Amino acid sequence: MTEKTQDTAFPQPRPHGVAEDIYGLVTGALLMAIGLTLMKASGIVTAGMGGVALLMTYKVGWTVDGWFWTLNLPFFVLALSAMGRGFLIKSIAAVTLVSVCAAITRISLDISAIHPAFAAVGGGTAAGAGILAMLRHKAGVGGVTILAIFLEKKFGWNVGWLSFVLDASIIAIAVTAIPSELVIYSVLSVAAVSGILIAYHKPGRYTGY
Repeated sequence: MTEKTQDTAFPQPRPHGVAEDIYGLVTGALLMAIGLTLMKASGIVTAGMGGVALLMTYKVGWTVDGWFWTLNLPFFVLALSAMGRGFLIKSIAAVTLVSVCAAITRISLDISAIHPAFAAVGGGTAAGAGILAMLRHKAGVGGVTILAIFLEKKFGWNVGWLSFVLDASIIAIAVTAIPSELVIYSVLSVAAVSGILIAYHKPGRYTGY
């Protein structure tokens, strides 16, 4: 197969349009909201600012969506200085959408019982896929992700491994807030979230923007 034929069969990718960005961010936000709702129902903690938001609901009260929005505010400054105005706008949109979708899911879905193992794997995978969808559309989903993207851009470190290391501190704090038997399931949820990013967020592996 000649180079010309290959170029015809696999045309150069085009940047996402506005409608595609909106759809991608909404899809990612909904997946994250579903994941957080499953984990909240089981009492476990997870990765990123979603995990911190869950932790705050256990320690202080209030809602996951309320904490998720509030905790992310300081990181918008980093998003602007490190990644530019476009990334900042999309990150604000992403965090807002996750907060709104989490609020809608909270009042629309009543979970009477859920095993923490399923919440960890199913909820963590859903949240990880949501984060991945937003990363594909150049948006940071919360402070930990924004920091991880910044470090990847600056040093070339993998977002998934960075997130896993940063999330270890969240789990360490969670030991003081949740029953010890749920800590292991929380670690499993972090692995599920990070596993999605480690496996699928590799710059240069996929065509597209």
